[in-house]
Amino acid sequence: METASETERKYDVPDGFVLPSLAGTAGIRDTTGAQTHELDATYFDTDDLTLMQNRRTLRRRTGGEDAGWHLKTPGSGNSRTEHRLPLNGDKKKVPAELRGQVRAIIRRKGLKPVARLRTHRVETPLRDAKGRTLALVAQDQVTAESDGVEQRWQEIEVELVDGDAALLDAVERLLLAAGATPAAGPSKVSRALNGRLEKTTPKKPRGKVNPVFAYAREQRDALAEFDPGVRQGDPESVHKMRVATRRLRSSLKTFKRSFPGFDEVAPELKWLADLLGEVRDGQVQKGKLLAGVEESGDQFTEVAARIRQHLDDQVERGRTALAEALESERYLALLDRIDRLSDLPGNGEPTPIRRAAKSLAKADGLLDQALADGADAELHDARKAYKRARYAVEVFAGGAGKPGKQLVNALTDLQDVLGAHQDSVVARELLHELGPDNFWFGVLWARQEQVGKDTYAELPVVVESSRKKSLRKWLA
Repeated sequence: METASETERKYDVPDGFVLPSLAGTAGIRDTTGAQTHELDATYFDTDDLTLMQNRRTLRRRTGGEDAGWHLKTPGSGNSRTEHRLPLNGDKKKVPAELRGQVRAIIRRKGLKPVARLRTHRVETPLRDAKGRTLALVAQDQVTAESDGVEQRWQEIEVELVDGDAALLDAVERLLLAAGATPAAGPSKVSRALNGRLEKTTPKKPRGKVNPVFAYAREQRDALAEFDPGVRQGDPESVHKMRVATRRLRSSLKTFKRSFPGFDEVAPELKWLADLLGEVRDGQVQKGKLLAGVEESGDQFTEVAARIRQHLDDQVERGRTALAEALESERYLALLDRIDRLSDLPGNGEPTPIRRAAKSLAKADGLLDQALADGADAELHDARKAYKRARYAVEVFAGGAGKPGKQLVNALTDLQDVLGAHQDSVVARELLHELGPDNFWFGVLWARQEQVGKDTYAELPVVVESSRKKSLRKWLA
């Protein structure tokens, strides 16, 4: 599957609209070579338009230079990301790869044609003096059909290629002066649906938003956002989906009085986090253990190969299990349960911020005891407690201004140091398992032991920073 970023602006134009001269604007030197295309696109969605409600558009289009299956998803800023597959197979059946991209959103719902758009397009390239295509201007005459209703209109799309936002602004000024107006709707298909999308889109709740429920919904949405990347094996998506799962599980547990039914969801969230962790932990350990090893001399060649093979096998097993899980009914049922908890009315307990303060105090106590005992296992427990506390603090930090942000940063630094120490413990255990009688494995073990000592020595500074009264007084 191919992916591409798309940045464009759309305009409504009256019948007989004439494209103004754009040469000489924002570096545009050549506007010759316009091409004509006959496009025929069928749009797919669920009965209640779940994809479009979530800013996704799925279509099968013939004609033009990019004929095929297209799934458009939100990108960064005003851009969109387009996932493309070629035209093959049953034209009425959405390819499995694209269904996987939206599985977390549509769940068990079927996808079917909801609209057909036939477009007569005249596409004009805007080139600079070197012949680079800065943008494409598409003049479209559209005939749309949906639910037996036919509509016709004209519009213009300006899509960036190698140009920038300044070029879009310059072209826009000329188009508006010639009689164009910003498009009334976000897309052709939303217009084709003739108000149906607006009727099915849930209304946003009014009034003050409870931060606990808002935080839970943010993590719920993050699961759906990173699910497609996880299915494609993207390491960063695995990491971010795991973090969202942990944040959600932690916040639901900390504020469980606000979430009746949490006890049923907690084990399932741990199940998902563990699956993601099996993949992520292997990737992280591989990077840390092999850093500099392969350049340390021939004596480490066999050691590096054994480490790499062991962790690659772990990651591959994890990916297989994770892929199966994401297609399972168990996963879909978990998403349903998360929806029910996240979409509760949002009243909750009257002073939830006290839960965050209590969680932080508990983490402080565990760390103090761990430092007194000098026990790695206790440091690991303290690390997990600080992670839960940090997530609880994040819920309210936005409303606390600068001290809230500084406290989150300080807790993150503390958690990172504790995490690096725990990584060294895990690395030593793995090295002992792989080469208990091998001298060079022992050398690496000693390196990791030193990492543990170094990170332990860093703790007093980050602990002191995280306990400044000026950063915590807003939690009282």
